[in-house]
Amino acid sequence: MKMRILMAVVAMLGISSVAFGDEIDNRFQKARKYLNDSKMTITTTVDQAYTQDAILVIGEGVPKKGTTGGQKRLTAITAAKVVAQRRLAELIEGVAIVSETTVKDSELVSDAIKTAVTGFIKGAQPVMQEWNEKEETALVILKIGMSGPKSFAAVMYEKILTEPKIKQELEKPAYAPPADIPQAAPVALGAYDGLIIDATEHTFRPALINRIFNAKGEVLYDPAKISQKVLVEQGCGEYTNSVDKAKAALGKRGVKNPLVVKASGTVSPSDLQVSDDTAVKIFSANQSSPFMADARVAFVLK
Repeated sequence: MKMRILMAVVAMLGISSVAFGDEIDNRFQKARKYLNDSKMTITTTVDQAYTQDAILVIGEGVPKKGTTGGQKRLTAITAAKVVAQRRLAELIEGVAIVSETTVKDSELVSDAIKTAVTGFIKGAQPVMQEWNEKEETALVILKIGMSGPKSFAAVMYEKILTEPKIKQELEKPAYAPPADIPQAAPVALGAYDGLIIDATEHTFRPALINRIFNAKGEVLYDPAKISQKVLVEQGCGEYTNSVDKAKAALGKRGVKNPLVVKASGTVSPSDLQVSDDTAVKIFSANQSSPFMADARVAFVLK
């Protein structure tokens, strides 16, 4: 229903072609400069939104038929904004909350989540509006932060962490380390202050809640147990495509000596698994310096 309404509005206002990817043609020099200066790209996948910590969508519009003068510009910009909102809705519906559950799925079981997402999309404000008078075409860029105040995460964590069905899904047994772990193990590990988990050998996708399990299915890292303030400000971790980039990203959070481990598999598309030996290393390192409570974790994707 939401998509049909947006399409109807677009039809009434009038649109031209919608530009996707990070290519914006020469009609819109200001928009191209904005992307270059901000070192951002137009978002085409959910994974990309996580790696640049923002969603950027664009819409292109033409004036409503029969309008003249300044009304041409206004109706074209309005049409472009509606197209961008439609694209934003399509992207957000693919955001995983936890495990197999996406935002779209959650709308089916929670009116609160559905209302929050709908209001968030409608309230998205443009960071760039450009009108090409010669071509009589407008372009709008909407930017939505994935973390931080007024971000998508800020809206979603407030809802999903109180949603009974999602809370039930998150209830997994906590990791219990072997009783014979030496007390001196954290010191021997070198006081790690962060965690990098390499998942490049597995099919894994970012989510609002990415967990790490041991081989027995016990949860080592559970962002649902982290304070909402931490989650809103920085999400449940950093997402990059290399260990070096992960180190740089965690460095901005004050991490100087991250523990780097490899995932042994996945429990679900959004949950990773590590071997028993690796689980002991992570647990021991975190005992020495509780980095997981501050979400000082980075996931390396394919």
